[in-house]
Amino acid sequence: MRTENTSQEEDTWGAIGIGAMIVFISLILVAAVASAVIIQTAEKLQQNAQNTGDQTSDELSGKLSVMQGYVDANNDYVLYVRLAAGSSSIPAATVSWQLYCGNAAGYEDSTGAGGFGQANVQRQSVSAFGAGVSPMIVSNSYKILIDAQGVCNANLIAGQDAQLYIHVESGGTTFETLSVPAGATTGSPVI
Repeated sequence: MRTENTSQEEDTWGAIGIGAMIVFISLILVAAVASAVIIQTAEKLQQNAQNTGDQTSDELSGKLSVMQGYVDANNDYVLYVRLAAGSSSIPAATVSWQLYCGNAAGYEDSTGAGGFGQANVQRQSVSAFGAGVSPMIVSNSYKILIDAQGVCNANLIAGQDAQLYIHVESGGTTFETLSVPAGATTGSPVI
């Protein structure tokens, strides 16, 4: 019988193949985690953009544009307004105002003695303030009576400015500076 001595060499090629497969699988897992993070970030950015767009749309969809303003017979103010472009109709009762007078003279708002409701909003074509209107729609022009019965009357702040904010509930805010001329009389422009 013949005896054959064979020596077995180590096979390193198999170990290299398994190592490469482990590295490949780990790269796939890292790529999956990275793509999940990117997808989550993209979704969050999309949601933030959608929320910002909705808020902007809400502010613009209910906002008034002041066209002109005059001193009324009772030293109050009459403003001629329209709904801003892109606005939807709004109930007149959702509109309120704040009036700040110069030199720390005072502050008045629509909840004070003058009040502010549908009777103080009227279509521009109607001569007097009567029953009021509701809702205000884009195709019409309106006039608003700012009943400044206190410290912001036109005769008390003649020659000064007053800051007016007109708010629409769940909508936007319009800022306007009323410049009351010295010696203001009925019909004197303030805007």
